[in-house]
Amino acid sequence: MMFQVRFHGRGGQGVVTAAELLASAAFREDRHAQAFPSFGSERMGAPVMSFCRIDDQPIRTHEPVTEPDALIIQDPTLLHQAELFQGLGRDGYMLVNSAKDFGELGLDEFARGFHRDRLLAVPASALALTHLRRPLPGAALLGGFAALTWAVSLDSVLAAIDEKFTGTVAEGNAAAARAAFAFVRDEREALTRKAQAHA
Repeated sequence: MMFQVRFHGRGGQGVVTAAELLASAAFREDRHAQAFPSFGSERMGAPVMSFCRIDDQPIRTHEPVTEPDALIIQDPTLLHQAELFQGLGRDGYMLVNSAKDFGELGLDEFARGFHRDRLLAVPASALALTHLRRPLPGAALLGGFAALTWAVSLDSVLAAIDEKFTGTVAEGNAAAARAAFAFVRDEREALTRKAQAHA
């Protein structure tokens, strides 16, 4: 089963690197993966997209991801662009880099009809600042993504971080990824309990 992820962020936030790290994590699990950016403006601050596909079979397509299984939103200021959510099915996952919850982000209406425990916000930039001293959310979001989807394991994400970065940057990114993984795991459990209580 192919799992397709679309990343949305702004130039300079490491959107392309995050997709590459996810592909590298999948390779470690003996799976096929590809990561590539959407060719557009790479200006600092301009909206940027990148894509990652993970599959047990060789991947033949090289088209942009139009029907993602998961969205990773690195910059919450992009949330009010209609095309951001394009193609995300009702079984899809979404992870937003924000310290605010979905209600505060104005997404309650959007979240209806989805599995509520698959749509989460994680304060990835804040976690990156704490552990990395820089607000680069990519690694933290991948830690959160591992807890949200189980498409790759946290260990594979950490190994990919270790391969890409060195020294304190690798350590900081790994710590941010672990913190985000724990945050998302706890949030999902709370949402699941809440859903069961209402059932």
